[in-house]
Amino acid sequence: MSKIVKVASAQLAPVFLNKKETIKKACDAILDAGKNGAKLIVFPEAFISGYPDWVWLVQNSKGTELNDLYVKLVENAVSIPDDMTKMIGEAAKKANINVVMGMHERNSESSNSSLYNSLLFIDNHGELLGKHRKLIPTGGERLIWAQGDGSTLRSYDTSVGKIAGLICWENYMPLARNVIYECGTQILASPTWDKSNNWIQSMQHIAREGGLFVISTCTVLRMDDIPDEYNFKTLYPEGREWINPGNSCIIAPNGKFIVEPLEAKEEILYAEIDLQQIISAKRMFDVVGHYSRNDVFDLKLKK
Repeated sequence: MSKIVKVASAQLAPVFLNKKETIKKACDAILDAGKNGAKLIVFPEAFISGYPDWVWLVQNSKGTELNDLYVKLVENAVSIPDDMTKMIGEAAKKANINVVMGMHERNSESSNSSLYNSLLFIDNHGELLGKHRKLIPTGGERLIWAQGDGSTLRSYDTSVGKIAGLICWENYMPLARNVIYECGTQILASPTWDKSNNWIQSMQHIAREGGLFVISTCTVLRMDDIPDEYNFKTLYPEGREWINPGNSCIIAPNGKFIVEPLEAKEEILYAEIDLQQIISAKRMFDVVGHYSRNDVFDLKLKK
């Protein structure tokens, strides 16, 4: 028998570096998705409270400017748990929907001044399931985020099946993917800042490789979404309208689009998925089943 569930990908813009307003917008989106019958919604990478795109623009010698931006970023980051995560949980419970939320997370276990690029997992009862911290920031991101570890690399049982998350380019890490596959993941949340065709092709490959559904969710961001008070805004090419056009999509276990990439539009994408497709997709190739060759390969996760 089929198990059909409706899922959503929230291609939205944050209220840039404004935690309170961004979480309000996120809660509104959660409630809207619930009203539309979705049982899972995935938000973009670092949605709370915006991707720090200045890491690709501002020279590291500009210490004063970078310090000011970092202070603002930390002030608008989230501790897990806190009042902000409670608000998200209340919205999830009211909407009867599971939530995967991208956010800047403060290292509240120690200095409270460093940041992780994290995913928050909340179930449809509003309960905090856990979090995942991005294993390795990419390029200029390393000036912002600390490295996660293996302890948050796992899947969660939910009302829509087993869900897990990998953030942006850590999806390119074969061993990280294999851990996710071994967890029995059925739906992979892949929040990202990458809107490129190369990324989308990789998402199709990963869906087919893992025999699972992939929800790739990217922020959509216009120049007008960044307040004029931030000087790095002037470093973009003159006349540019979109900083990131999104290209979020939802992909089936056979690697084909259920919802094709959506460009330059703020919208919640919806799809009905049939979890039975996972089984049929793995008849010929099950990367952690009959194709795994555990007698040849041995993967050990250090937690």
